[in-house]
Amino acid sequence: MEYREKYKRLFRFALSMINVIALTAIYAYFWFSYYHERDIIRVLYYRWGHYAILGLYAILLFFFEQVYGAMKVGYLRVLDVLLSQFIAVIFVNAITYVQLALIGHWLFGHHLMPLLRMTACDLMVVLLWVILARWLYTRVYPAREILLVYGDRSPRSIIAKISTRKDKYQVRETVCIDENDDDQIKEAISRYRAVMLGDIPAQRRNDLLKYCFEKNIRCYSVPKISDIMMMSSETINLFDTALQLFRNNGLTADQQAVKRLMDIVMATLMLLILSPLMLVIALCIVIYDGGPVFYKQSRLTLNGKVFEIYKFRSMVVDSEEKGARLAAKEDSRITPVGKVIRNLHLDELPQLINILKGDMSMVGPRPERPEIAEQYKRIIPEFDYRLKVKAGLTGYAQVYGKYNTTPYDKLKLDLYYIENYSIWTDLRLCMLTFKILFQKENTEGVDPGQRTAAENKEKK
Repeated sequence: MEYREKYKRLFRFALSMINVIALTAIYAYFWFSYYHERDIIRVLYYRWGHYAILGLYAILLFFFEQVYGAMKVGYLRVLDVLLSQFIAVIFVNAITYVQLALIGHWLFGHHLMPLLRMTACDLMVVLLWVILARWLYTRVYPAREILLVYGDRSPRSIIAKISTRKDKYQVRETVCIDENDDDQIKEAISRYRAVMLGDIPAQRRNDLLKYCFEKNIRCYSVPKISDIMMMSSETINLFDTALQLFRNNGLTADQQAVKRLMDIVMATLMLLILSPLMLVIALCIVIYDGGPVFYKQSRLTLNGKVFEIYKFRSMVVDSEEKGARLAAKEDSRITPVGKVIRNLHLDELPQLINILKGDMSMVGPRPERPEIAEQYKRIIPEFDYRLKVKAGLTGYAQVYGKYNTTPYDKLKLDLYYIENYSIWTDLRLCMLTFKILFQKENTEGVDPGQRTAAENKEKK
């Protein structure tokens, strides 16, 4: 399989282009047979005009499929690719309808049925494409057999995560560095074309990385916090010895100013658009038990500042009279209304007020409770590194992690965002947040008996 590896990106791109061309062809059919042919569009288009209309549709489709990962066949799960395709198609067709309405000078709602039929055709084609592309991809690139090298932590957690993607990876053997010397480990590595290095001491990890590099063996490594910091370093070439610069200052002044402006604009627009929905949620909460609509709680933001966060109340009144703890799976404290709004993340909409006040940002680390953060810091002293930026309504850990992702993994995700910040990253995470509304695993609570999401250190 190794000789085919260099063609993987090209192979995936070819599959993606088939999808884009097929969906653009469907749009072309509806454009020529309905919107243009029947003079619904009151503008006379010639050859290049048609090319422009169809080309714009293809570009929008390509853009949204890139943002939502709809082209990542073989990388994401089948259902994730399918969901991403559906969201991309719906967004592109909605934008296209607005475009047609503006060009044709007709009211929104007119001539909608052809576009709905086109969308239905698109979704059927997407479903067929995902199934066929996945089948073809797994035939060309079957699951990779790997060796797992681990240290003093039990490998069960990482194996459990890997086992959720048996289509990509299969752990065939495990080796503990405490029970084998380097020669024995290297001998085991030589039997595989891929190896995964767990959380092992840096010196031994470096030796094994060099061995894999020498032997052209694919290597996966669980990053340490220092690794994530190094990812964003800047290379300085002032001397004949290269230097790596780590600024370690969080966001620059201009980044903070642009981010704040974006926060104000987006939060204001969202409050205006979503105010009817927020009113309905408030009424449902009051009707159910007559309790307060909002729930205020102390949270941490930039530089450890404590602020009062606003949320729609999703639990019974006095839900924490026995102390602070995270919501568990099937938590009895969650009301029926609360279950719905939590699954759709609608309980967090009042945080738009916190954003306008300046306590939070649209994108940033999840605002943690001071008492729970203290518990995390006993195990992870670096947990406060997340506070180099404002807490966010959404964020890297919220999009790519889960509610019950361990604090150490959340910290690494948040640090990756801080160290690789850009305006485009913020915009992309905001768009991806829409996708996680439909992914149930992102709202799973912690396991019963846990007061926090902290993962105990398991011994072998």
